[in-house]
Amino acid sequence: MWEFPGGKMEPGETPQEALKREIREELATEIEVGEFIHTIEWDYPKFHLTMYCFFCTVLSGKLELLEHEAAQWVEREKLDEVDWLPADRTIIPMVKNYLGK
Repeated sequence: MWEFPGGKMEPGETPQEALKREIREELATEIEVGEFIHTIEWDYPKFHLTMYCFFCTVLSGKLELLEHEAAQWVEREKLDEVDWLPADRTIIPMVKNYLGK
């Protein structure tokens, strides 16, 4: 299954700082964190997830996979065809709506 990039916040970090750090660590890429989309609260069987979702812009880097097996760019029209993790699936309508502007 697929998920959006990101990760855990460290003590003292804002959601935006954590996202920039995680993308740097996981994908060797620098981003600008843009507009806030939504906060997702989701209960998985073994943990509770709070996911802060933002639109971002790539500033530099080549999205090099440092910690993941695969990555893909997905066009707006094909977002529903991806096998998303349950929590990530909930943000898709908001992403599609925003990208449709």
